[in-house]
Amino acid sequence: MLAINNLSVQFTGTNLFDNVTFNIGDRDRIGLVGKNGAGKSTLLKILCGWQQPESGTMVIASGQEVGYLPQEMVPDTRRTVIDEAMTAFSRIDELLALQQRLTEEIAERTDYESVEYTRLLNRHNEVTEQVAMLGADSRQEKTEKVLLGLGFKHSDFRRPVAEFSGGWQMRVELAKLLLRQPDFLLLDEPTNHLDIESIQWLENFLQGYVGAVVLVSHDRTFLDNITKRTIEITAGRIYDYKCPYSEYVVQMQERRASQMAQLTAQQRQVAQIEAFIERFRYKATKAKQVQSRVKMLERMEMVQVDEMSSESIHFRFQPAPHSGKIVVEAQQLGKAYGELKVFDGVDLLITSGRRIAFVGKNGEGKSTMAKIIVGDITDYTGSFRLGANVQVGYYAQNQAAMLDGEKTVFQTIDDIAQGDIRPKIRNILGSFLFDSEDCEKKVKVLSGGEKARLALAKLLLTPSNLLVLDEPTNHLDMDSKDILKNALLQYTGTLIVVSHDRDFLQGLTDELYEFRDGTVHEFKGDIFEFTESLNARQQAAMPKPTFATETKTQGRLSYEQNKDRERELRKLRNAVEKIEKEIADLEEQIAAKETLLSSGGAQDGDFYAEYQQLKERLDERMDAWENATIAVEEF
Repeated sequence: MLAINNLSVQFTGTNLFDNVTFNIGDRDRIGLVGKNGAGKSTLLKILCGWQQPESGTMVIASGQEVGYLPQEMVPDTRRTVIDEAMTAFSRIDELLALQQRLTEEIAERTDYESVEYTRLLNRHNEVTEQVAMLGADSRQEKTEKVLLGLGFKHSDFRRPVAEFSGGWQMRVELAKLLLRQPDFLLLDEPTNHLDIESIQWLENFLQGYVGAVVLVSHDRTFLDNITKRTIEITAGRIYDYKCPYSEYVVQMQERRASQMAQLTAQQRQVAQIEAFIERFRYKATKAKQVQSRVKMLERMEMVQVDEMSSESIHFRFQPAPHSGKIVVEAQQLGKAYGELKVFDGVDLLITSGRRIAFVGKNGEGKSTMAKIIVGDITDYTGSFRLGANVQVGYYAQNQAAMLDGEKTVFQTIDDIAQGDIRPKIRNILGSFLFDSEDCEKKVKVLSGGEKARLALAKLLLTPSNLLVLDEPTNHLDMDSKDILKNALLQYTGTLIVVSHDRDFLQGLTDELYEFRDGTVHEFKGDIFEFTESLNARQQAAMPKPTFATETKTQGRLSYEQNKDRERELRKLRNAVEKIEKEIADLEEQIAAKETLLSSGGAQDGDFYAEYQQLKERLDERMDAWENATIAVEEF
């Protein structure tokens, strides 16, 4: 277990954490959430020892290891991909070297009856067992499996890491971390550089991971598929929810509504007490009652309501000008970079009003096709044309980097604003969270998220009937992604989106083009239907077990052993059902009390004490349910 006790951290005079205490269990699956700047990445750095808190302690069980993947890093290595990944097994190399030294020493000694010789043999046996436990013989196989899962090809294994882009180098770092298998795995935005297939593989890997996993991610589906616990960081405090992200959102909203109801009830109670004190302050016959109520106010613990950020970008795309029925047409389209053929023989016909996602592994040509459509790439083979009156709006994957860093935020928009829009520039920038002071900042000092918002503001001011968006959700938080998605749902033109964010694509597009092995395949359906189809293909490609193997497996347990296992499994499942009934009953009681609170009626101290006891009992039963569920899964 890893325990955090009374942790406090300040940043520019503000409490990121104020006496925060919580534990991370050996098998926990935790999502860290909170608005940008709340301290999520800082907390991960403290947990892994990269940063020290101003006060408080972190305690970890002896011999347990913490592994951390930051959002960005620049690996310094001249090794090949597979050699760099296999540095994860440095502990095995150390043990093998020790084993060799012990073997040589044993061979040289002749004092077979001595205590020292016996100790030497025992130490050799311990090291041999450790080597076997760590899987020294399967290092190469494990490494190749993880690298392939993260999207590398066999032909990539012997290439130097330095030849790859920053995103692919981060995949190597992630592979090393997964192969090390630390007891506590801390991942900060691990899906940023992954495609849909690699994200799915990582989900499956983490679901079966033997240690604890703590995630920071803006990918709602990824969080829901992995985490069973959500820790929210807000205003220097944390709130611990025993549920995945989507359930947390509901419970968080309920909690804040309950806080508001409690605050309203408490304010009414305070007003009543203060009115009594003021009314009878100077009456001797009421002096005792007045003094009692004064002390009551002094002892009263005031209800605190968590800060709720009202800031969020809000906008709508301009109405799409009319275009011809055919928007994009390509025949036998091909593109190569030197000897590397990206795709060839592609036929494409996109008609007006369609909403399409480009999906597939990184490097298969999605962004290349987007650049051909918008005219950034013209040296292709085959034929390509845009339809009549097509006006393209384009958000490039590196759109933020394409902004002029020397211009101010205001100048960036002023340069493209025309007509009636010009007097409204500051209002438009305000809707993207840029205040009057921000408008005068130079673009080069903006954060990644601010640059992404500014690039979206530019796109908004360009009338278009074909929007081509290449990874538009990079650097956007959950709320901003939802607002962008809602704006796109109301867009009246043709939409092409390149994205690996499944939650963002769900409901936004109604058909997909999969880029795979130099070809482009049309898929009629949504993103989750596509991922199911992808899983089915991958399962079909896996080698099938032989009949002899299946028979051998089935014959391992006798009839009586199977009956015993079924009996034990029933007991475990019954325990889960019993706890679930208790939880449902507690939730009903809490809901009843919260209804009373929201009605505004004044409540006495016993009411609040019972309310708090019910919540604490619910937390305890939720912990018990989680442990019982894990017991069923492990069994």
